[in-house]
Amino acid sequence: ASPLALWDICPLFKGVGWGMIIISGLVCIYYNIILTWVIYYLVLSFAARVPWDSCDNDFNTCNCTETRIEEHLRNLTEQLMPNFTWPANPRCNSSTPLHVNYSQTSSNEFWRYSVLKQSDGIDNLGSIHWGLLLSLIGAWLLIFACLCKGVKSVGKVVYVTATSPYLFLAILMVRNCMLPGSWEGIRFYITPVWSKLANLEIWHEAALQVFFALGPAWGGLITMSSFNKFKNNCYRDAIVVPIVNCLTSIFGGFVIFAVVGFMAHKTGKEVSDVVDKGPGLVFVAYPEAIAQMPVAPLWAILFFLMLITIGLDSQFGMFETMTSSFVDEFPRYLRKYKTPFVGLMCMVEFLLGLPLITQGGIYIFTIFDWFIGTFALCIIALFELIVICYVYGIHRFRADIELMLGYKPGHYWTVMWCGVTPLALVLILISIAANFTNPVLENYKFPPGSIAFGWLIGSISIIIIPVVAVYRIYKVGKGSLLERIRYLLRPSTDWGPPKDTLYNMRMGKLDNIVTSQTQPMLPIYPGSCSVPEGSATPGTSDVIIKDPIVD
Repeated sequence: ASPLALWDICPLFKGVGWGMIIISGLVCIYYNIILTWVIYYLVLSFAARVPWDSCDNDFNTCNCTETRIEEHLRNLTEQLMPNFTWPANPRCNSSTPLHVNYSQTSSNEFWRYSVLKQSDGIDNLGSIHWGLLLSLIGAWLLIFACLCKGVKSVGKVVYVTATSPYLFLAILMVRNCMLPGSWEGIRFYITPVWSKLANLEIWHEAALQVFFALGPAWGGLITMSSFNKFKNNCYRDAIVVPIVNCLTSIFGGFVIFAVVGFMAHKTGKEVSDVVDKGPGLVFVAYPEAIAQMPVAPLWAILFFLMLITIGLDSQFGMFETMTSSFVDEFPRYLRKYKTPFVGLMCMVEFLLGLPLITQGGIYIFTIFDWFIGTFALCIIALFELIVICYVYGIHRFRADIELMLGYKPGHYWTVMWCGVTPLALVLILISIAANFTNPVLENYKFPPGSIAFGWLIGSISIIIIPVVAVYRIYKVGKGSLLERIRYLLRPSTDWGPPKDTLYNMRMGKLDNIVTSQTQPMLPIYPGSCSVPEGSATPGTSDVIIKDPIVD
């Protein structure tokens, strides 16, 4: 089942399911660009020296300074000559001295001038980077190979992609803790700054991290969990998965900040000055630290392999959500052709990603990352909570869970679902609106047209909700507007567990199961808004779920 099938619970809000699919599809485009960069780094790591550890490459400028030279000269300037200016890159054959403030590390120049080949603005996209093009093709071929058979094929792959990151993290953790200065980075990581708890922006950043880490409102959790057995202990999964996820993130933080501490030690800076935001931490700061380690190519290969396995897991969930939703919505045309359809969607996403591997692609990437998956995710999550708790009814929802588990969730969950979480989402949305700024990439100022484009792609997943609602109201047929809306707020006849699941249950333990003669379910007739009183429901099961609110 997909996020679209879920909204049989309340057909009027099926647009929320479409919003999830749109977000997943858009994020798949630019998320695979991150995998593309990782693959590019990984391939170039298979060499005697990693290419970002020196300034003698064709792409380097005269401002390039190698970290090992930088450390040596910094010691000289501090101890002997405070006004000393650094020598220029000897490859430039220039005698002009270079002031410390204008120097760039070799890893920074590799990222900017070799990987991105960055242009001067979004209005100058330039040409396609052919190395990244091959990497992007490889990334989408990986996705297709793992998902061509749907969940059957991805189920085998995740045994590797879900477990191998822990092995890589453990190896890197041991190695990083042996580096000088690593414990300073770890101390910075675990030392709380209590005053920042009063900053609403910190809370909304934390909430967005939870959305990206755990995947609520994306649709991936709904898609993957639909392959479970009906009696699967979803209560246990809902507790274990977030705990494991958060512990993994915390462990990963130790690995990263050990290296950040090492870099602070090497450059003589404070740890807070070494920490970078966005792609810079993964593709500049960490590779720069790797370049200073013995046998640097080995650690580079392990690090980027770890990133690939982590990235593939996330990409699997989003992409399978998108493809499964279309197959479930149009089974007559697509179910027999699932593999070709997956290939077609990979091709479409690949073509849409081509602008992001041009010389101006980093600017488009920033627009995507800035506007997609922020406020839209919070709004979709808020719609989910309101519909399930207040339209469908929290009592019905708890009864559905009891049908699967044999017991209802405690009142703690009722309070969280109905009160605390919606309130928190509203506060986060207010914080996002109050603290919103235009996209930032170094000192570049994005033109108004690019910002308008960002708002457009960020709003599509929200705009689709009322559009689908209006379409559903129109398609109901006869009846007044209010009657049509009330009708679409009821669950459809397709909502609920399969008939064979109900037949096989032990009737004595389920008080909320009765025969259809006692209480017929309301079908959705194509051309009417009501069911004639006393009429039977064609095609319904002999066993249905009783409405706890009515009864």
